[in-house]
Amino acid sequence: MALDALCSAGGDVLIYDTFNASAAAAAAAGAPPMSFFFGSNAGGVEGPENTVQVAAGAVPEVDQLKQAPLGRRKRRRRARSCKSREDAESQRMTHIAVERNRRRQMNEYLAVLRSLMPESYVHRGDQASIVGGAIDFVKELEQLLQSLEAQKRTLLMQLPPPPPPQQRQKREAKCDGAATAATTSAADQEMAAATAADGPPFARFFTYPQYVWCHHPAQDGGGGGAAENRAGVADIEVSLVETHASLRVMAPRRPGQLLKMVAGLQALRLTVLHLNVTALGSLALYSISVKVEEGCGMATVDDIAAAVHHVLCIIDAEAASQMLLAGEAAAGPLVSLAA
Repeated sequence: MALDALCSAGGDVLIYDTFNASAAAAAAAGAPPMSFFFGSNAGGVEGPENTVQVAAGAVPEVDQLKQAPLGRRKRRRRARSCKSREDAESQRMTHIAVERNRRRQMNEYLAVLRSLMPESYVHRGDQASIVGGAIDFVKELEQLLQSLEAQKRTLLMQLPPPPPPQQRQKREAKCDGAATAATTSAADQEMAAATAADGPPFARFFTYPQYVWCHHPAQDGGGGGAAENRAGVADIEVSLVETHASLRVMAPRRPGQLLKMVAGLQALRLTVLHLNVTALGSLALYSISVKVEEGCGMATVDDIAAAVHHVLCIIDAEAASQMLLAGEAAAGPLVSLAA
């Protein structure tokens, strides 16, 4: 080697062991290798013996350093939309105008809503009091409507039955034209009243019930399609808006049914907010407003209707067992007397 040759020359040679980064970079890039000179030119030794070539593998390659993956890639920043001051001011004024128009319309509608209610339902003039009073007023109107429906049905059931068709034709033949028209209209009213009396009570309060007991839903094409009706122990219809549900239940009157129904709804995490009860003979119509609490587990009208129907099934089974026990208790003394 060149180093051994220099050492064997016998001269005083000072060896420098240095490292040049530029030479390493040039060697890695394919440039001609640079030399390190040992000693001085006065020694008269020149040529390939006094040069040491730097190996290419002695230092990491520059290409490998360039290709090393970085820890996080820089994201490109989206260019901000440069809006002029006039555009920003125009957008702000448009937003202010839209908000002012919305507030004006809200105040007008609240004023109209307050004028439609009695003063006893509005304690203060703020928006929350007006809306709350309107809710109470609508509930009172619903209860009044149910009561009027029950009274109407009671009166229709008390009317005499319509005459047979033969008697009707004879009576029409004896009358003149004007009298015939009056008699026909009266007979039609009686027929309509009898037909209404034969139909199910409170039929107008059920449009698309989930469970059907004695009510037959209207067969009309509008309204987005009726729900799949299932046979049950009561007519049940549920409508849901966000976390508030409205229940309509028509069922036979049973002792303690209302208390058990409310207790069952509370057990299902359905908080009762409002309740209307209208009784007609052996039937009762319940209009219940409930709030679906957290952890209820029922998110659709079908789930709520199925849960309410299950509660009514339990109440019906308990009532049937009580009637059976009462019948057996009443039959006991008769059996003992016959014996």
